[in-house]
Formats: sequence, structure tokens, C-alpha cells
Amino acid sequence: MEKLKIKSIFLREEVETIHIRHLYYQIDWSDRLVGILGARGTGKTTLLLQRLKLNFPDDDAALYISLDDIYFASNSLIALVENFRLRGGKILFMDEVHKYNGWAREIKNIYDTYKDIYIVFTGSSVIDIYQQEADLSRRTVFYELTGLSFREYLRFADVYAAETIGLSDILDHHTQIALKLSKAFKPILHFEAYLDHGYYPFFKENLRTYFLRIEQVIRLIVETELRFVDGFDINNSNKVMQLLAILAENVPFKPNISKLSDKIGISRQTVTQYLHYLEKARLINLLNAAGASISTLQKPEKVYLENPNLHRAIASGEANQGSRRESFLLNQLRNAKHEVSLPATGDFLVDRRITIEVGGKAKGRKQIEGVENAFIAADDLEVGVENKIPLWLFGFLY
Repeated sequence: MEKLKIKSIFLREEVETIHIRHLYYQIDWSDRLVGILGARGTGKTTLLLQRLKLNFPDDDAALYISLDDIYFASNSLIALVENFRLRGGKILFMDEVHKYNGWAREIKNIYDTYKDIYIVFTGSSVIDIYQQEADLSRRTVFYELTGLSFREYLRFADVYAAETIGLSDILDHHTQIALKLSKAFKPILHFEAYLDHGYYPFFKENLRTYFLRIEQVIRLIVETELRFVDGFDINNSNKVMQLLAILAENVPFKPNISKLSDKIGISRQTVTQYLHYLEKARLINLLNAAGASISTLQKPEKVYLENPNLHRAIASGEANQGSRRESFLLNQLRNAKHEVSLPATGDFLVDRRITIEVGGKAKGRKQIEGVENAFIAADDLEVGVENKIPLWLFGFLY
């Protein structure tokens, strides 16, 4: 256990606390069991270490551990907690819980047995808590850590610090808001940089290796994280990578499951399942018609890459600007917890009442003519009027 303490102290001292994610302030840290789920690369470990450093800088009552540490090859989590508690320990920050066999059952037992122990844990977004053998879902308060919004990117890049802006405010007052913000920074310039390399917080570390890091993240998700999905065959990892590469060349598009099945050599049902697995892993977004039921056996209407940075990282050719625009808007809306589906007219139906068409600054209103509550999200536009809104402004939703 002493080695774990030394690692915890070292990591605590090394982490920077200048840039802190918006989610940090939304978490109620007073709950006894907090779960933070998210895709690899979004900064879950940093969030835990920042909490440790800011609130327990010299306190033996708090400890950070990663459950893929070699320590747990010969030691149980429960035994560690008992030892930690006897020495005055109160708060455990557990990283990568899905890497530990039986993690849900042991955390449940710790929670039920030791009322004076507080746990904050992180896990992969592919984990289905409700499938775990222990009923952890009703004991845990869950949060999801997504990639950076455009607003957060501006703050992390030391360009501009702003508060979030609600969707209704953007729709109703976008001209005044855009005028104010565009006086503080050049939105088009920085928005283009964000679409290229601003979604993952590690852009701060080294831009030259940013896309190499994304490729590594993708491979780790497919080869390591997806094995925690019930029903996923790890032997098909290469086929999933092949599927992802095909999607990257064509998104957004309406998938032909039969053609995809023939191309990568797996059954149509398996292709459909793997599309849903890739969505759980936050590598793609699937869009269905409003009111349609969603299951792993249902073919999606359209497929998008989960965020615009993936276009350059995965696609072999030049990233399509139209694809990046739509990928961005769908990503920001869903990360801000808005319901998005496929409308009869337009690109996105938001919260079942707002239609949004995406395009360049010259985009006309023809496609949404006669549609109620319809707006255009226009790229390369600094300030909009009436129902034509700058696309970049939707990056302030979270």
C-alpha cells in the first residue's frame, strides 16, 4: 500500500489546476458514491487528481488509485479499503474501475459495509452499469465527462473565458450575444482551430502529436475498452477498425448494412450491433427518426463521427467541411443533454420541436421554408440575423 500512496502523492503534485473542466463544478462531491464515466482521452484521470490536489493537498485521508495497477494482480480492492480505513483513510479516488474483475460487486460491498468511506470512481463510457451483477446503479450518482466544448476550448487555449449559454438564449438573442463575443476574440479563426484539434484536452500537451494520440485512443478503445461490452467478440477488433475507417470516408450517410456486411465480412446483425458499440464508445453518433425505438438490432438512419477532430485523424483524404459542421452541431447538442433526432425536413430535430439546417454562410432558407421553429446554423458567419445563427455559437451550450 505504501507504493500506492507514493504514486498518489506524485500524481497529485504533478497535475495542473489552471484549467478545470466545467463538470468539476457540477459534481456534488458530498455524495458517498460518485461515478464519472466517459470516453478515453476526455480527462477523467485529471479530474480526479485535480479534486485530490485542490481539496486534500497534504491529507492522508484521501488516496488516488488506478485499478489497472499491478498491485491488484495479487491484492483485492476490499482488502486495500480495510487497510486504508484503519489508517484514517476516508476518501478513495478510483480510476479505471472497469479494468478490475468484479469491481461493481466489491464497490457495492464497500459502500454497504463502511458508511464512513467515500468513493469517486471513473470508468469507460462503454460500461452498462445496469448490466452489472451488483445493483450499483441506485447507489451511485453518475456523471459523464465529454470532450471539450468550443467554449471550454477557448478557455483552455487562454483565448477567452465565458459562461455557458442556454439553447433558448442562443435561438432568441444570438445577434446580441455574437456581437458581444466577437468583440472579445475572433470566433471564425478559433472555431476552425477547434474543429481541427480542440476536442480532446491533451491538445495542450503537444499539437504535433495530437492526431497520433487520437489514433492511439481509438485503437485502445477498440482493442481494450470494447471487450467490456457484453456480447462483443474481441477477435473482431480489426473488423471494427475497418468499419470505422469506412464510416470516416462517408459520414454523414445513411448506412447500407448489407454492403457494409459484405465489405468487412461479418453478418448484417453484427454490423448493426457494432455500430451501437461504437456509439457507446463515443466514436460515432447515430441518428434516428423522431419517435423511433432504439435497440442494438435497429439500423440507424444516419451515422456521424462523434466529434469533428476524428475526421482528420481517421479519414485518409481531406476532411469534408460539411461533415465536420454537422458532426460538431450534433456533438455539442447531445453533450449539452438535448434530444436530437432526424426530422422530415432539415438536418436535426432538437427536443422534438426545433428544426436546424446546417450549412455555410450563404445557406438559404429554402429547405426549411414553412417549417415552424426552424433555424439555420451557418458556418463562416461571425454574426447572424433573424433565424440564421453562427454555427460556432452552439459551442457555448456546455
